[in-house]
Amino acid sequence: MKLNPKYQNILFAFFMAMFMSFLMSGVVSFINLGLVDGFFILWMQAWLMTYAIAFPIVIFVAPLVRKIVFSLIDRSQIQAK
Repeated sequence: MKLNPKYQNILFAFFMAMFMSFLMSGVVSFINLGLVDGFFILWMQAWLMTYAIAFPIVIFVAPLVRKIVFSLIDRSQIQAK
């Protein structure tokens, strides 16, 4: 099943927030707790909380980041496909 391209920004935010919050919550949980009993459960609890925050943040921040990146790119070096 392929989705309409109009959902591209939401899908990008959904997956970017998912992967980033998953990895970061795991790293920070490990740094703060070490490999304790029940680590995976604690990590998943932290991940759910961070994902709930990360998803709306990515929705609002991604357009700003795209503008910044676009302003830093030398568009004369972009090849036509």
